[in-house]
Amino acid sequence: MIPRMTIATLASLVLLVACSKPVPSAKTGKEAPVTPDEARAIAQEAYVYAYPMLENYRTMYAQAIDRHAPGYMAPFDELVHETELLGPEFRDVVRPNNDTLYSFAWLDLRAQPIVIGVPEIAHRYYSIQLVDMFTHNFAYIGTRATGTSAGSFLVAGPDWQGTKPEDVEEVFRSESAFVYCIIRTEAKGPDDLEAVHEIQRGYSVTPMNVFLGRSSVPAASGITFPLYDADRVRSAAFIDLLNFLLEQVSAPEEADLLARLSRIGIRKGATAASLDLSPEIRNAVDAGVGQALIEIQGAVGDLSSVGGVRVASRDGWQGVDGLFGDGAEMRQKYLVRAAAAMVGLYGNDSVEAYYPMANTDSEGRPLDASTRKYTMRFERDQMPAVDAFWSITMYSLPDQLMVENPIARYSIGDRSELRYADDGSLTIYIQHESPGAARQSNWLPAPNGPFSLQLRMYLPKPEALDPLYLPPPANAVQ
Repeated sequence: MIPRMTIATLASLVLLVACSKPVPSAKTGKEAPVTPDEARAIAQEAYVYAYPMLENYRTMYAQAIDRHAPGYMAPFDELVHETELLGPEFRDVVRPNNDTLYSFAWLDLRAQPIVIGVPEIAHRYYSIQLVDMFTHNFAYIGTRATGTSAGSFLVAGPDWQGTKPEDVEEVFRSESAFVYCIIRTEAKGPDDLEAVHEIQRGYSVTPMNVFLGRSSVPAASGITFPLYDADRVRSAAFIDLLNFLLEQVSAPEEADLLARLSRIGIRKGATAASLDLSPEIRNAVDAGVGQALIEIQGAVGDLSSVGGVRVASRDGWQGVDGLFGDGAEMRQKYLVRAAAAMVGLYGNDSVEAYYPMANTDSEGRPLDASTRKYTMRFERDQMPAVDAFWSITMYSLPDQLMVENPIARYSIGDRSELRYADDGSLTIYIQHESPGAARQSNWLPAPNGPFSLQLRMYLPKPEALDPLYLPPPANAVQ
């Protein structure tokens, strides 16, 4: 739902094992049976490929399928809106934002496309992130991508053969039959919520035939969604869920990969394939799953080691680019995609929002407000370069949640009532106790213990991404 972050450095990266295509037997011309070593290697490769899809399905199952799940929100093709800014009372996921109100919908595109309607949204940031089953951000609607005017946008699945309706501004094609629609609408503070609620009432998701006023509305054929079981998904039984998910996607570019994976029963639509494995091969597949998880965890612990990911570090801050993107960008970057799903499922493309974070001060010591006070001084030319807005959010450690404080301030940024120095510089005071009335406007309250900082830059300017921008350090003061 909201990006999850992993802080500790995890196990060392295990290199992905390449698997050659099976060799036919010289005697029979048939494919030789898979050996345990081959099965383990194939399973490792398969699980790295499957991991983000499995995590995505876990979320979809809880939010749109299992009506008894604690996280259930609504059936497919129905919008749900958050109406309050998240604060310390929100404990469902780690590192939530305090900047936007969320709206969500899971779209079922099997029978027909869905039309997303938006009202005119001027003078505030908004984005609609469209995520396919691979976890590719295949399209955006919003301030950056489509502008501020009211409009209707059609989202179609891989099998749709129609043409763009006259009253639709743009058509977005998904590589999967199910799509997660994540809407973020800027809220400028508690006094601004009713204005955001009015905008939320203007969002809509409508089946295309209803949008066009047709009397006949096609319905999707019946489907049996497999139960999501966390233990089974971390074993050879992941094969059965992956086979179901492969029926919901279209990726012809992966034909060679899927042919290789088929040696352990991975085939689109195959049922109970894991049960056909011999005990010896099943144990080997279980081992491959374990190796894949170590590999993904290792990548999370050292993102700079993963090809295609840019990492910048300085004075306790770290910025990352390249974890998220569309299918053209992320195709075949399977380890990147898996690490992204583990570190922050449903993260934005960096051009939409960029998120540097800090866990240490300028001297490399863990941030801890029980023993130190800190300042961050932005010179006039050091301000985050954005076309929307920026904020810094405080999280306690190790729980990574917002912090109770006497002024109910959980983030601070360019929309706050800040005091700037005469030379245009800005100093932010980060500490547990108030810095005094004269400085309280610039105070970001910290817990009486360890903490972490997250800078969020919405619509970063090009110069903030090349090279990656890092804010000034948190300096400990006496």
